[in-house]
Amino acid sequence: MYDLEYNFYSIIVLWRVLNSASHSITIDGAAKISFSPLSLISLSPIMAAVAPKLMHAVQYNCYGGGASGLKHVEVPFPTPKKDEVVLKLEAASLNPSDWKIQKGILWPVFPGKLPHIPVNDVSGEVIEAGQGVKKFKEGEKVVALLNYFNGGGLAEYAVASERLTVARPPEVSAAEGAGLPIAGLTALQALTQAANIKLDGTGELKNILVTAASGGVGHYAVQLAKLGNNHVTATCGARNIDLVKSLGADEDAVIHCATGTPWSSFEPNLSAEGKVIDITIGPSALLTLVLNTLTFSKKQLVPLLMNPKAENLEYLVKLVKEGKLKTVIDSRHALANVEDAWGKSIDGHAIGKIIVEP
Repeated sequence: MYDLEYNFYSIIVLWRVLNSASHSITIDGAAKISFSPLSLISLSPIMAAVAPKLMHAVQYNCYGGGASGLKHVEVPFPTPKKDEVVLKLEAASLNPSDWKIQKGILWPVFPGKLPHIPVNDVSGEVIEAGQGVKKFKEGEKVVALLNYFNGGGLAEYAVASERLTVARPPEVSAAEGAGLPIAGLTALQALTQAANIKLDGTGELKNILVTAASGGVGHYAVQLAKLGNNHVTATCGARNIDLVKSLGADEDAVIHCATGTPWSSFEPNLSAEGKVIDITIGPSALLTLVLNTLTFSKKQLVPLLMNPKAENLEYLVKLVKEGKLKTVIDSRHALANVEDAWGKSIDGHAIGKIIVEP
């Protein structure tokens, strides 16, 4: 007997069996397989077993195109490598970086390759654990930050590294959890590391300004800063510049989440050693950083590159569970209608997080 495996040779065997008009088939003149018409029925499970399992996903094949550049496809079901888990996705959240990568702004670093299934922030259920996984087992609910290079969030299933996957308690919904990874971790790092703010109220109280405070990072930054009993001023939209200029020179830190507001608008309103933590790094910000360094300015512009850590994501999930942090959900969209969500993110007027659900 020949062991029918999933390879080219086996497919030829099955095709010849199914298309033979007689009750037997000779393979390469060496072996003869006899069968009855009923065997055609018995081959169905074999065909199902050897066929690759597919899932619905959304990808783009080239740079540019916006929402119209997204393509709905059927792709192979993901397989976990060492220290990875496969998740059945329940929610994913969009970030501006998603469509900026599609636009080619981060070329040639991101994406890792084309075609690319975008989005990194997800929550779901573990359905398979790869070799070496110790923290999670099948059936557990989790929040995860997917690999930056590979993405994978706009799909029914995705592979996540155990290192950047954390448990999601029942008190935290899938959508609330999915909003946290990039936006929440960026806000947390900006406050606690770049601005040296203690969120437990034990540190020196500071005056904090948050721009684009209704956006993904901004709405988390406002809430986290208030946990430390700091004085927080929040700005949104076109009011940014006028409000900043009216504040007076007492801002210890600015969490700058907006685009289009230059350093010169902030500098007069900073305290003597105030900082602008800029999460929207561009050429002008880098030039300002160089000039401030050369002139030994005590007022600093600090470009922020988020460094994700599981313990920080666990901390954010815990805050949501305890009701101390809220994920504001702008809108929910089915994966089948992801173009609407993508266009809304590009438009730039979302309040909180845009959620996509398979």
